[in-house]
Amino acid sequence: ARDGHAGHRTMLASIYVGAVAFSAPMAPVRHASAARAAPAMATLAEIKADSGVTAPLGYFDPLSLMTNPAQLEKYSLYKESEIKHGRVAMLAAPGFLIAEKFHPLFGGNVDAPSILAFQQTPLQTIWPIVLLVIGAIEGYSSVSTYKDPSTAAWSIKEDHLAGDLGMFGGAKQAKSNPAGYKALATKEINNGRLAMMAIAGMVVQELVFHVKL
Repeated sequence: ARDGHAGHRTMLASIYVGAVAFSAPMAPVRHASAARAAPAMATLAEIKADSGVTAPLGYFDPLSLMTNPAQLEKYSLYKESEIKHGRVAMLAAPGFLIAEKFHPLFGGNVDAPSILAFQQTPLQTIWPIVLLVIGAIEGYSSVSTYKDPSTAAWSIKEDHLAGDLGMFGGAKQAKSNPAGYKALATKEINNGRLAMMAIAGMVVQELVFHVKL
């Protein structure tokens, strides 16, 4: 949990990426269309009916990014990035708080604001392991998510279901119960959005005041 704050540098950038379909967390689903695998180039109508588009804002694209064909082509990449950053933030936000109250590792001697904890001497020794684990997870997920980078860099596979790691039956549920899957996906996306804003706020507060939350 102590490492949760490490992903905060990318959180602020991902907030707008997710804002294409932003809404309040845990809001009821407006659309009941089937969840779909992200196509190489989604249409604007598909985006407006996608998971994550919920009340009260509904479809939200104040900069009209999705009217630009070049940006529209990247929608599946943006959505994949939003889901991944949201998941990291949902781990980081509680980890940020818990690590400041409960820190039994390394003899309990690491007692600092989470934003500074990674600089503590005992934690320096485990960073190679942390990076190795992160690399393994990224490598595993990239194989099933992205096309061959030698032919299409940063392009999502046409048959890839956004956020699906192939581990928890998401693709199967999306086919057997598309409306139910979409509702769950929307809840995850919205909670991820809330978590991204929460961890960003925690980081800024500790950078400004240099005290625990």
